[in-house]
Amino acid sequence: MNKLVRFQLSLMMFLEFFIWGGWFVTLGTFLGYNLNATDVQISTAFSTQSWGAIIAPFIIGLIADRFFNAERILGFLHLIGAVLLYLMYNSTDFTGFYPLVLGYMIAYMPTLALVNSVSFNQMKDPAREFSYIRVFGTIGWIVAGLVISYLFYWDAPEARQEGMLKYTFLMVSIASAFLGVFSFTLPKTPPTVDRSKKVSIVETLGLDALSLLKDRNFLMFFLASVLICIPLAFYYQNTNPFLSEIGVQNPTGLMTIGQVSEVLFMLLLPFFFKRFGFKLTIIAGMLAWTLRYVLFAYGNSGELIFMLITGIALHGICYDFFFVSGQIYTDFKAGSKYKSSAQGLITLATYGVGMLIGFYVAGIITNAYVTGEKMHDWETIWIYPAAFAFIVMLLFILFFKNEKIDKKDIEL
Repeated sequence: MNKLVRFQLSLMMFLEFFIWGGWFVTLGTFLGYNLNATDVQISTAFSTQSWGAIIAPFIIGLIADRFFNAERILGFLHLIGAVLLYLMYNSTDFTGFYPLVLGYMIAYMPTLALVNSVSFNQMKDPAREFSYIRVFGTIGWIVAGLVISYLFYWDAPEARQEGMLKYTFLMVSIASAFLGVFSFTLPKTPPTVDRSKKVSIVETLGLDALSLLKDRNFLMFFLASVLICIPLAFYYQNTNPFLSEIGVQNPTGLMTIGQVSEVLFMLLLPFFFKRFGFKLTIIAGMLAWTLRYVLFAYGNSGELIFMLITGIALHGICYDFFFVSGQIYTDFKAGSKYKSSAQGLITLATYGVGMLIGFYVAGIITNAYVTGEKMHDWETIWIYPAAFAFIVMLLFILFFKNEKIDKKDIEL
């Protein structure tokens, strides 16, 4: 890969996640302050991510993989996204905002697979090269949070009251328009599927990999993956509003510690995986979810702020040790026949079904503990996902039998 292509792919990945991190992290806070949305409405808005994840395979499998170059579809979707983000910036009520965010997530979620396709098509050794490109996506997410908190101060208490968080949508609308145009200059990534081949909805959604659920261990992992998305939804939906409500300064910037942690623990994951095995790695991830929410429940913005910072910093263990190691395990169990289908099935089950349930549950529970205008009993709210993650962990310990995975199957 030459330097120009490396630069193009790195910038593409940076912008892809700068756009997502630039509005999704503060969405709950924005909806509460700017549109006076209820907690149930906020959860409904977040659940559009799940609908996007469910619909994405159809856009990729039925259109992008068959008829058009991946980079052109990527550009087209981001240009549509730029318009929708601009309209979201101008929204004045939740009724008008919801169809826009739903349309946006349906357009955006397929681009996560498209940027990977464009990248892989230019690599001779993806296992070695991809991580050096993908890390720019995490950097983009971090930069978005730092810009919001430390450059423009849109999440400062006075700025929130004045509705300044709406400018996050304008910022990422501009970035999306730029990425849309820039995508047409990316290296050509032609369709990979023979058009004459019949379209299979079963294969498109990864449902042909359902036969893997006959394996008891994989079934337990599959169920744990779906269930752990319920506490995960609490983090995405509630963390920024929680930090803002209790008076933590620069909450969006502070949350970027989670992405820094994600990079660091990604580097440690291969060592931990090989040294302790898959089962202990997954258990460590679920235990981290429990610990994180206990820290959130009893920390505060004063002397105990270190508990909140620690909870955020656990993101690397929470995400990498469960979801990334889970992807490795899925690849190992699927074998050559179901590799792509199995990964698609896990994605559909987690970011689709699991997160959809999770956002709904998080909205119901959060709404049940409202104590005043934009005020909540956060201690009680956070205990729910902590307890839920702990129960899932116990079930996994009891019913998942440890199994050895060859070292060659766990290289990252």
